[in-house]
Amino acid sequence: MMTKPIHEIRLGAIKAAVWRNDTEAGVRYNATFSRLFKQGDAWQSSDSFGRDDLLLLGKLADRVHSWILEHQAQAPAAAAQPAPKPAPTPVASES
Repeated sequence: MMTKPIHEIRLGAIKAAVWRNDTEAGVRYNATFSRLFKQGDAWQSSDSFGRDDLLLLGKLADRVHSWILEHQAQAPAAAAQPAPKPAPTPVASES
């Protein structure tokens, strides 16, 4: 089964995919970037970017960053922080 990104943003031929990773420490987000191009009749993608792609790539990275921050802010604070460690049990001293 192939997993799908939880969000995609596209500027021109540059596309970002946001992936959700549930960890013991809470939700983490990762992003992948690709450049779309047509070869013959088929659409292809590449992770290589030319000089003229870099400005759009930077703008797209900024939008992805903002999207991730919004979604992390919506998550409950308790879910974003690890559970507190239990207090140590006092040891009775022998008299």
